[in-house]
Order: sequence, then structure tokens, then C-alpha cells
Amino acid sequence: MHGFPVRSDDGNRTHSVKRRRVIAAAIAVTATMSLAACGSSGPSATSSGKGLTMWALTDQAILKESVDAYNKDHPDEQIMLRLFANDDYKQKLRVAFGADQAPDLFFNWGGGALNDYVEAGKVEAVTDSQVNLLRFMPSVLQSAEFGEQVYGVPANGLAPVVLYYNKNVLADAGVEPPKTYDELLAAVKKLKGEGVTPISLAANSKWPTLMYLEYLLDREGGDQVFSKIADGDAAAWKDPAVTEANTRLQELAKAGAFGDNASSVSYDQGASTALLYTGKAGMELMGTWEYANLVKTAPDFVKNDLGYLTFPALPGGKGDPRNIVGNPSNFLSLNSASKNKAAALTYLKDYVMNDAQIDSYLSAGSVPPVNKLESKLAAVKSADDKKWLTFVYELVRDAPSFQLSWDQDLPSDQADPLLTNVDKSFLGQLEPAEFGVNMSEAAK
Repeated sequence: MHGFPVRSDDGNRTHSVKRRRVIAAAIAVTATMSLAACGSSGPSATSSGKGLTMWALTDQAILKESVDAYNKDHPDEQIMLRLFANDDYKQKLRVAFGADQAPDLFFNWGGGALNDYVEAGKVEAVTDSQVNLLRFMPSVLQSAEFGEQVYGVPANGLAPVVLYYNKNVLADAGVEPPKTYDELLAAVKKLKGEGVTPISLAANSKWPTLMYLEYLLDREGGDQVFSKIADGDAAAWKDPAVTEANTRLQELAKAGAFGDNASSVSYDQGASTALLYTGKAGMELMGTWEYANLVKTAPDFVKNDLGYLTFPALPGGKGDPRNIVGNPSNFLSLNSASKNKAAALTYLKDYVMNDAQIDSYLSAGSVPPVNKLESKLAAVKSADDKKWLTFVYELVRDAPSFQLSWDQDLPSDQADPLLTNVDKSFLGQLEPAEFGVNMSEAAK
């Protein structure tokens, strides 16, 4: 659900020596593992003749359409696409790279995990002349940029995290959509007084709570605080801005922002979404994929009562209020050992985010990560969809920093402690400063 941080500077990332050793060891170990462990849909050797192999996730229907289009145009040089469930995919990819049997093109999340493969020499850099990089939004492309080179092409829609609200619920409580943190606190007080849950939160799933901490840290300390953490600086977890972000998270919880039962609400069952559109909650912080969920389950609500805005600003904080968090895009990257690089580059340049694919994403309510979409957005027939798509496009286009989610950027041995400590902070089981102390220990 989550991804990796994007820097607002040159996008270079220098990960810790410990992290490089971890991935190198993992690749060495997986090279000795039996490929039978991957089952019937496991790795197959990188093609040595004509034709490409590509791996992606099962939910990438529009990506599959682009593969079908390529195959129709290249009957003698087909792409063999293998689709995997999300939970299995990363392990299968590690096994395949370790055994030198990874596909020519592979779907990934960019950021730290991709950089691990880059540093291990497993990924080929791509240039603008090869794949037309300049068509993509810079804030998105940076997630695959390391050492001033780009190692992936954005392959699906933008998914920043935004604050949804129920217009009717807010109006009944005399609340304006909050544009600052103080206004958010005031809105919480009024909505609670009206007997509704101010903000719907699926805290049982933990990662929705993390979204608050990501935004609060960015607003408090700016995007560079987590950039240092992502670069392997364990001490950066003790930055005062991390403590202050946890203080504000606990302040919201103590003020009753999330009601009394947030820890029993799970996102996958749709309960947090339902609280918003049934009028039992005033707001919900969630990724832009929630819009499609709402269109499907509550189209009348979308038409009449749905509002949305970016996370409130923090006056006095170091973070730019235009900064966003979420998932910029997934990427397709080229195996450095591929014997079909020319064909792979043709696919990446001519079939990924071409006009047909852009239209498909817009029709699905998703904004592709490309520049100069204004004319296509203007042609969207549904007024509700046009307003939404334009909002997301401008939000990302104008963002100085697009911070991907921490649980995907950090090494796997830190992701679980992160979610555990976020939950404990939310529940008030940790002092704000203890969060950073605990995470700095996990990062060593």
C-alpha cells in the first residue's frame, strides 16, 4: 500500500553500509535456494532469444493491456508477462535475482528497495533519449533516481494521501474544511460535540495511522528529516521534530479525533470508508485509491457530499505545506543481465504511458504520472471525475516533495518495529520521545 520517499533535492540517496551488506547477503543466500520454492508461477530464466520476460502484480490490468498492445505489434518478439500476488512477489524477485534468473523487466516500488538492487549491479540505468524520461513528473521520477541516473520508468497512477471530508457532516457542525493544524483541532472539538467521530481511522491496520506521523513530521521538520533516516542515519530518529510529530499524534488521539473504537477498525473490511460516507465520521485521511472505492460503494455521496484537500499546514513548522506523502508510482526496471535490452527499451518508450494508456488510467479515475495533462483532463466528461483528477494532478505537479511511506522505504527489519511503535504511540503507550529512541535502536 505504501512506497518510498522522494527527495526535493537532486534525488541522490546514499544508503548505509549495513543496508548494502544486508541486500548483498540476501542475494548471495537466495542464489543457493531451490527455484522450486517459487511454485508453478516462479522464476523462469531471462530470455536468451527473441522475446521478453516481465513480472508484475495481479492487479495491474492496465499494464497488461500495454503488454497486449506490444505483442500485437511485435508477433515475433513477444513479452511473456507473469503476474504475482503482492505478498509473494518481493521474495520471488529476490530468489530470481539471486539465481540469475530474473526477468528482463520487473515491476517494483522504487526507492530504497530498488536502490538495493542498483547497488548490487542488477539494474540497468535508462536515459531520456532511450525512454523519453522528460514526459514524467520530476517529483515522481526521483523515486527511481540514484547517483544522478534513473533506474525505472513510472508504470501506473499517482496515489498521494489526502484528507477526505463529508461536506454535510462538517456543515451541520459549523466546521470549515481545516487548512491548518489548529483548525483541525478546532474541527475535532466541534464534531465530537455533535456526537460524530471527527476522523475515521482504521488503526487496527496500523499503516493508516502511519500516514498521520508521516505528514506531521514533514510539516514539523521538513522533508529532510526523514531523508536522513532513509539514508541510514539511525540518530536522525531522535530529531526533535520526530518527538514533536508524535506529540501531535497523541494530542489528536487524546482530543478524541479518532473516536473510541479506532483500534478495532480494519481498513480491508471497508469500515473506515463507510464511516465517512454514512455520515458517522467527518473526515478520513487516505490514499487517492479511496476515491474509486467511494465511487463504487457510494456514488451519490461522491456526487453530493464528498470534499477533499491536502493535509493541513503547520504554521511555524519547517515543512512546505505543499509537500505530500503517499505512493508516487510503481516502476518498471530493466535487468542489467537482459539479452533483450533494445526490445525492452522500445516497450518502455512507446507502450508505457502512451496516449492509450494515459486514457485508460484517466477513465479508471487515476492520474498517470506525466506532465502536460491539462488538455486530457479538460476532456473528461464527468464533472466529478474531472474535478477530482485535476485536484490530484495539480497536487503532485506543484509538490516540492513527494514522500513515500516509511514502511516501504525502510529495510524489512525496521518496517515491523516501525508499525508497532506507531501503534504504541497512537495508544499513548509510549512517551513521544520514546518512539525515536526505539526506532534508532531498531535502525542500528
